[in-house]
Amino acid sequence: MSGKGDRDDHVVSMMDRERARREAPLRQVEAYWHGLCAEGQVPARSAVDPRGIEDALENAFLLERIAPSMAKIRVAGSHLSDLMGMNVAGMPLASLIVPAERTRFGQAVTHLFADPAILRLELRAEGGFGKPGLEATMLLMPLASDFGDLSRGLGALVSHGRIGRAPRRFVIHDVEITPALRPGVLAAPPVSAPAPRATGFAEGQAPFRRRARPDTPTRRHLRLVVSNDD
Repeated sequence: MSGKGDRDDHVVSMMDRERARREAPLRQVEAYWHGLCAEGQVPARSAVDPRGIEDALENAFLLERIAPSMAKIRVAGSHLSDLMGMNVAGMPLASLIVPAERTRFGQAVTHLFADPAILRLELRAEGGFGKPGLEATMLLMPLASDFGDLSRGLGALVSHGRIGRAPRRFVIHDVEITPALRPGVLAAPPVSAPAPRATGFAEGQAPFRRRARPDTPTRRHLRLVVSNDD
């Protein structure tokens, strides 16, 4: 009856296989981000093309920094909207986190843009009536705007379990922060004219209207009115 231990060495855990399948969107988005890094620079937002992460679009989203520790969701796949029970575009990313954990979450977001860093957060949803156990993993990576500042982000979120009643907000179980680039390498692309936007993750923009210079004289048109009453 010996040899049982030898057989165990060749057993593949079904749980590990399921976890790998579940996190496939995270790996695809992260690999895509690394593929966009050129010469040690953080990728530009305009370089992101959804065709590169086609199989992960449901879980992917784009961010915009609105304060050192805050970012809002610009564009998001359907999974985030399913978790919140509403369209999440324009909402703070911290809306997915329980209020008691948002300071800690904000500290992590600060590292995302300031270092810059890649964030991986292990999350657990709050329980309650109609809210079964739910775990999630969030991945956040920095992007540069068209003007070169680190104020955009690419992310992905996958969950494991039934969503149940929305909204589902999460407690932070663990945060992993790793440098986005090698130390001593330029963190952001040089400032240049805005590049053309990629067709993917399209965002509406207000049309540009040229404003008159303040010192430009305003032309006034007068009309002669003749009265014959006298």
